[in-house]
Amino acid sequence: MNFKLTTSIAKTHLLSRKKQSSVAALGVTFGIAMFIAMTSFMTGVNKLLEETMLSASPHIHIYNDIKTQRPSLLEEFFGTRSSIIIQHQRPKQERKDIKNGLQIAGLIAKDPRVAGVSAYLNSQVFYNYGPLQLSGMVSGVNIMDEDRLFDLKSKMKDGEIEDLMMSSNGIIMGSGLAKKLNVHKGDRLNVTTPAGEVFSLNIVGIFQMGIGQIDDVKSYANISTVQRMLQKDKSYITDVHLKLKDLYQSKSIAKEYAEKFGYKSEDWETANATVLVSFTLRNVITGATVITILLVAGFGIYNIMNMTIYEKMKDIAILKAIGFRARDVTMIFITQALFIGFIGGVLGLFFGLLMSLGIERIPFDTGGILNIDHMPVNFELKFYIYGITFGMLTTFIAGLMPSRKAGRIDPVEIIRG
Repeated sequence: MNFKLTTSIAKTHLLSRKKQSSVAALGVTFGIAMFIAMTSFMTGVNKLLEETMLSASPHIHIYNDIKTQRPSLLEEFFGTRSSIIIQHQRPKQERKDIKNGLQIAGLIAKDPRVAGVSAYLNSQVFYNYGPLQLSGMVSGVNIMDEDRLFDLKSKMKDGEIEDLMMSSNGIIMGSGLAKKLNVHKGDRLNVTTPAGEVFSLNIVGIFQMGIGQIDDVKSYANISTVQRMLQKDKSYITDVHLKLKDLYQSKSIAKEYAEKFGYKSEDWETANATVLVSFTLRNVITGATVITILLVAGFGIYNIMNMTIYEKMKDIAILKAIGFRARDVTMIFITQALFIGFIGGVLGLFFGLLMSLGIERIPFDTGGILNIDHMPVNFELKFYIYGITFGMLTTFIAGLMPSRKAGRIDPVEIIRG
C-alpha cells in the first residue's frame, strides 16, 4: 500500500479525535520531559561529586600500612601456627615512611600509563594562633608536582603557589582552616608537631578545594620544611600520590604496584566505595522512576488506540472491503501510534530542556562543603537521543497489539451488524 495514503488515513483518524490524541501525546511529553530533567539532574550531581572527589584525591595512593597484629616467631620462620596467642599486643616502634620513596616515585613517573606523580610527607600537627589551637594536617610536597595532579593554581583564593617555593618556612592553608583561625595571607602562626616541637610558619596563600574535610584541616608546605619540622632526613616521605591517564585502570595498576614495591597501594574506587555505591543507587532509582512514567504513558496510548479501533470498526470494514489487506490496516494504526510518539517526544525534549535549564538556575548553598552556587545539571546529547528513542519504542509497542487486532477484523460481520 502507498505510504502517503497510509499516512493520510492515519492523520484523518487522529484529527477526528483531537482530544484523545492530545491526551496520549501529552502523556508521552510528560514522560520524556521527566526523563530528561531527572537524568540530567542526577547525572549532574554524580558528575559534580565525582569531579570534586577526584579533584582532591589521587587515582592511586601508595603508603606504608602500619599493622598492629604481628606473627609469632614460629609463624614467621617456620610457617607454623603458634598455639600461644598474645592478646592486646602493643604496636612496636615502626617507621611510617616509604623506604626509597623518592626513587619509587621516579620509577612510577616513567610509566607511560601515569599522568603525574607527587611525593608526600604528611604529619598531624596543632595549629596555634593566639588562644586558638586546632588539630590538622600539614603535607610536605613539591608544590609544582601537586599542581600537575590537582590543578592547585585554579583553587588558590589568595596568593600564588610559586610563593611557597620562594619561602623556607611558608605554608599554604585551606580556606576553612584559615577562617577558623581568623588568619590571612601574610600572618604568622605556630605549628606544634607530634614530638612537641614548635615552629613558626608564614602563611603565603589560601586554597579552597571545595571539600570541607580538606579545606578545614589541611595545609601545604615544602617537603624540606616538613622534613626539618619532623627532624627527618631528605629522603623521608610517607606517601606517593599519582594520577593516571585512564582512571578506570586504577584497580589493576594499584595491584601491580603493591606487588612490585611491597607497600599498600589503594585505588580511588576502593577508597571511595561508599560514594560510588550511592551513585549507583541514585541512577537505579532515577531509571526506575522514569521508566514507570513512560510505561504509564504507554498504557494510556494502548487504551486510546483500543477505543479508536472500536469507534472505527465501520471504517476498517470498508477499507478491507475495497481491497486493503490486514497488514495495511495494521500499518495505519501503527502509524497513528508513531505520530503520537513523535509529536509527544519532540515536545518532551523541548520541555525537558526547559526544565533542566530551570533546575540549573536554582540557587544551591552547600555551606562551603562544595564549591558551587547553583544546582548541577548535565546537558548531554545522549540523554535526548535516549529519550526520543525510548518514547518512540514505547508508543510503537503500545500501538502494536491494538493495530494487529484491527487487522484481524472480519468486514463481513461488521457490515452485517
